[in-house]
Amino acid sequence: MRWKPIRFVPDGTKLPFMRWSRFGFFLSGILCALSVWLFAVNGLNYGIDFKGGTVLTVRTQQAADIDGLRSQLGALGLGDVEVQEYGSPNDVLIRLEAQAGGEESERAALAKMKESLGSTVEYRSVEVVGPKVSGELTNEAILAVVISIFGVLVYLWFRFEWQFAVGAAISLLHDVLLSIGLFSIIGLEFNLTIIAAILTIIGYSLNDTVVIFDRIREFLRKFKSMPFVDLIDFSLNSVLPRTLLTSVCTLISLVSLYIFGGEVIRGFTFAMIWGVFVGTYSSIFVAAPVLILLGSKRDWNTDVVKQAADARP
Repeated sequence: MRWKPIRFVPDGTKLPFMRWSRFGFFLSGILCALSVWLFAVNGLNYGIDFKGGTVLTVRTQQAADIDGLRSQLGALGLGDVEVQEYGSPNDVLIRLEAQAGGEESERAALAKMKESLGSTVEYRSVEVVGPKVSGELTNEAILAVVISIFGVLVYLWFRFEWQFAVGAAISLLHDVLLSIGLFSIIGLEFNLTIIAAILTIIGYSLNDTVVIFDRIREFLRKFKSMPFVDLIDFSLNSVLPRTLLTSVCTLISLVSLYIFGGEVIRGFTFAMIWGVFVGTYSSIFVAAPVLILLGSKRDWNTDVVKQAADARP
């Protein structure tokens, strides 16, 4: 018996993506504005990497009494202390806010916490981040995201044309804004691991966008008289099976990691799952439609840009 390949979409689809692009632009604009507003109003639940403080993960001999530990550590007078279960009932995550006296105060607070917990617990990990270090990490994280998007802009400018570079940069900015908005809504801890996830999302979305742009450039040379809107729709439909297959396979791996990978990487995998959805969406409904607004090099001496504008619903 001969096995047939799995197909998520049939060959030869003719979906009118660009006919839906105006709704995509409207939806993306609303969501990006909402994300900026949420960030300004709610902010983010910054982790130890960005606001400083002390984080301990400990394992107790029996199922941990979370309420008892919270009262016990809160009575030490060290400020806000967060205590929560971390995976199994025996594992506990403890967060202590940054101390006013700097790193020396952080170490003193850590020693006081260890003394209170006693020798009956096993310390799995201990992190102490001072305010100066957390400030540097915040600046470097923002710089990393900005440089990555700028690097994409330059790379695509040389590989394709400036119109393609602008489309990809807008798409990546869209992905970053929606990711920040999501974390602002759900209140999941925002740390350096999430920054790594956002940079990975940028890479994933860029890969998807470049595949689409390659096909558009190929068809620009092959079908010189085809209206620009029809050409982009044709290009998107031709790569749709590849795009969906890649996204589904990636999601299967990420969902497995999210379920079975434990608390340590759960924030990263959650951000990546969101990134696969938003990255695939933006490659089709943000990056590609921007080319219609800006035109392409093939169109400078023809009326194709005007045809494209007239063909838009």
